[in-house]
Amino acid sequence: MKLYNSKTKELVSFVEAVKLGLGRERGLFCPSYIPIFTNIDEILEMPFVMRSQKIMRSFLEEEIGGSKVDDIVRKAFTFMPQLVRATPRMFALELYHGPSLAFKDFGARFMAQCLNLFAGKEKITILTATSGDTGAAVADAFFGLDNIRVVILYPKGKISPLQEKLFCTLGKNIHTLAVEGDFDSCQDLVKTAFSDQDLCSKIKLNSANSINISRLFAQICYYFEGVARFRDYYGNKVLPVISVPCGNFGNLTAGFYAKAMSLPVKRFVAATNANDTVPRFLNTNKWEPHKTIPTMTNAMDVSEPSNWERVIEHFKKMQVHAKGNNWQMNEENIQGISISDAQTAAAMQALHKNGYVAEPHTALASCGLSKSLKENEAGIFLSTAHPAKFKEKIEEVLGIQIFLPDKLQKASSKKILSETISSNYKSLKEFLLS
Repeated sequence: MKLYNSKTKELVSFVEAVKLGLGRERGLFCPSYIPIFTNIDEILEMPFVMRSQKIMRSFLEEEIGGSKVDDIVRKAFTFMPQLVRATPRMFALELYHGPSLAFKDFGARFMAQCLNLFAGKEKITILTATSGDTGAAVADAFFGLDNIRVVILYPKGKISPLQEKLFCTLGKNIHTLAVEGDFDSCQDLVKTAFSDQDLCSKIKLNSANSINISRLFAQICYYFEGVARFRDYYGNKVLPVISVPCGNFGNLTAGFYAKAMSLPVKRFVAATNANDTVPRFLNTNKWEPHKTIPTMTNAMDVSEPSNWERVIEHFKKMQVHAKGNNWQMNEENIQGISISDAQTAAAMQALHKNGYVAEPHTALASCGLSKSLKENEAGIFLSTAHPAKFKEKIEEVLGIQIFLPDKLQKASSKKILSETISSNYKSLKEFLLS
C-alpha cells in the first residue's frame, strides 16, 4: 500500500507513514487506492474481529503479511462496538466499550500495536494533541511500552475533569502538558514541531492524532460492524444514514473510506457544534474558519479540522476512480449540520425520555441524525464516549445521578501530574529536548 502526501508528491509505504505521522510541508498521508469488496453481504456476516482482519488485510497484507495484520487486529480489538436502539428509527453505535471508555480506543490501540512492531528498538517520542478523549486512549494504548515516550498536549481548563484524570495521572512514559490556549493552539504546536528540522534531527517524533493514517484505517472497522448490526433489524432493504459528531473529522474520513470499500451507507451527516466551518463550507464552498468557540461538546471545539484535507482528497480521487458512482460533495453523500448547545441539551433530554442516556457529543450526533432523516429512512448516530465521562453535564441537564465505572472511580482520586505551558512553541520545544 502506497500512501501519498496531500501537499507534495511524496510517496511512502504504510510502515513509513505510521512512523513519520506527518508528511513534508505538514501534508497528510492519504491512501493511493481504496480496496473494494465485491462480496459485501458475505463480509457483513463475519464476526467483528475476523471481519476487521479481512478489512485490514485488504490494505496491508502485501506489505507486512497477513499473519502480522491478524495479530495486530486481535491484540488491538479486545472489545466490540454495540448497536443499541435509541428511538424507533435511530440507533446508537456505542464505541466506548474499550479501556478508556471512548471511540478513540480503536485507533489508538491499533496504532500502538503497529508502532510497537515497526519501531523495534528505536526510541520514539509520540507527540499528540487532544480535545479530550484522544489523550486517554493514547495514554492507555502506549502506557509502559519500551522505548516510546508519549507527550500529550491539551487545552488547559477546556476538557472535562474526568477526561483529564484518565490520562494525566499515569506518569512513567506518559507526559501531559496543559496548554494555555484552545485545541487549535495545541494542534498548531504539534504541526510546528513536526516541521522543525532541528528538533526532528535530535529526537524521533511521531503523532498519535488522527493525523496518523493507522488510526483512520482502524476506525473503518466499526462502521462495518454498525451496518452489519443495522441489518439485523432491516435486512438489506434500508440503507442507514450515519451521523458522525465531528471535531477534527478523522472519524468521518474513516466512514468515507468504509463506504468506498462498498459498505452500503445512504449518506453521512457531519454534525458539528457552533464551530461550524465545514457545514458553512458545504453550503458556500468557502473555507472561512472563525475563532474557536467553547461549547458543551468540548471535544469538538475545533475550527480548523486537519482531516478535512483528507476528505477533499478522497472525493477528488473517488470522482476519478469510482466508475460512474456518485462521489460529488453534495447532500446525497454528506450533509453538514451545526447543532447549538441548547439543541444538544434538548437532544439529551429527548433520548432520556426514550430510556437512553447519552453524553453531549453523542446527543449532538443524534440531533444531527434526527434533523437529516426523511420519511421511511432510518439511521445510526455514533456514540463516542461513556456517559460517565461527562457526569457533571449529564446530571445538570437530566437531573439524574450517574455512577462511575471502576476505572473512572479509581482515576478520580489520583493526582494530576500535568505541567502547564504557554502556547508559544519555544516552551514545547524546550520540554521535548529536556
